[in-house]
Amino acid sequence: MNDNGRIVLLTTSHRVAPGLLSWPAWEALRGADRVLCAEPDHPQLPYLRQAGVEVTAAVPDARELVEECRAGGRTVVVVTSAAGESALTDGLARMAGSGREEMPALELLPGSYDLPGARLLDLVQVMDRVRAQCPWTGGQTSEGLVKYGLEEAYELVEAIEAGDREALREELGDVLLQVVFHARIAEEDPEEPFSIDDVAGTLVEKLILRHPHVFGDETAETPEEVRANWIRIKAEEKQRDSITEGVPLAQPALALAAKLASRVRTAGLDVPLPAAPAGATGFGAELLALAVRAEAAGTDPETALRRAARAYREAIRAAEAESRDR
Repeated sequence: MNDNGRIVLLTTSHRVAPGLLSWPAWEALRGADRVLCAEPDHPQLPYLRQAGVEVTAAVPDARELVEECRAGGRTVVVVTSAAGESALTDGLARMAGSGREEMPALELLPGSYDLPGARLLDLVQVMDRVRAQCPWTGGQTSEGLVKYGLEEAYELVEAIEAGDREALREELGDVLLQVVFHARIAEEDPEEPFSIDDVAGTLVEKLILRHPHVFGDETAETPEEVRANWIRIKAEEKQRDSITEGVPLAQPALALAAKLASRVRTAGLDVPLPAAPAGATGFGAELLALAVRAEAAGTDPETALRRAARAYREAIRAAEAESRDR
């Protein structure tokens, strides 16, 4: 071991339940000559003391700590938050970088790790605080947020179609905000409250149930087989009287027509299209027929029309520019 001692900066994550530390972390704590922590309310402290680890609730500056370790080759563990002790680490870095100091061995030891999705816990905590302290957020209802949910969904579609990765990440966050916001409001319902954990739990159950080829004994070798399983299982769950149930009528008209056509085709029904009457309503029947044809050909008519409209917009701009030049 280094004759000048050893300093271990033990980082922990607030997103992991206190007391859950890695085995190397426990070894370092039990083998240390001294354990320090500058945060008196650090969530790990009660569990460390319960495990018999004596913790001093203070951290000296970098020079004092180095001198303490060099005296007798001592090992000192400093328990920090995930962000670390910036003043201490900066001081140690300056001393080590000067080349004029005989430094103890320096070690950064992660004591606990974030699991994938751990930042969602931060999101829930921030949403709780904003709901409680922001006058605008605190007064919102799910009914009042409907328009924002629609706007965010359309902005997400635009980011995807534009191939803009930075915008995609941001818009996914905005859509996620709507989910967390509505779930936070739902917690306050006096009759049927539920939380974001209930939302996630329901989704997990649904994904497991509808993927028996992943979580069960069934097999599905092709995307078509997967979709057939999904539709069958969903029908068994919902016990609906009509294939039209569950199709939201508020969605854009072309998407609605394509969804109904998909349900009819999947069910193997032979449903004639309504005749095109004279007048303005006839255009609706023609558009319906076109949407059904597009769906049967594997084309989403809503997406196809949106792309055509984008091209039309560019043509309009080109014509405007030409007109200005003239």
